[in-house]
Amino acid sequence: MSKVVPDPPITTQTPDIEPAPPDALLRDREAVKRALDYYLDPPSQYVEKPRRPSTMFLVAPNTDTESLLAQACESLASASVMASDFATNLIGPQRNTVLAIQQIVMLAELAVNRALDNVDPRV
Repeated sequence: MSKVVPDPPITTQTPDIEPAPPDALLRDREAVKRALDYYLDPPSQYVEKPRRPSTMFLVAPNTDTESLLAQACESLASASVMASDFATNLIGPQRNTVLAIQQIVMLAELAVNRALDNVDPRV
């Protein structure tokens, strides 16, 4: 079976493109300028303001490093114990996930302990 129309059809004439009216070109230019200004030079209302942390829970600024590290170590030890206890009630992939979290907490606790030793070496 032969096709009568070639694929794609051969055209010898170019379609007539009517020129856009000048006001449409002007609107397009204005839209492009607005878009570029918005993305490349945003107005001040869209610029992010510096983040101010909440003062609801604030560590006293005059607390020494050793006390902060000791508190962090105790918190991490508590989190490790809680994760371990929670993992005993789980089975399968959930248990593995909680034990992995517990291991990460334990590694953080070891790092804080080492930092505490560096701050106050007890020889």
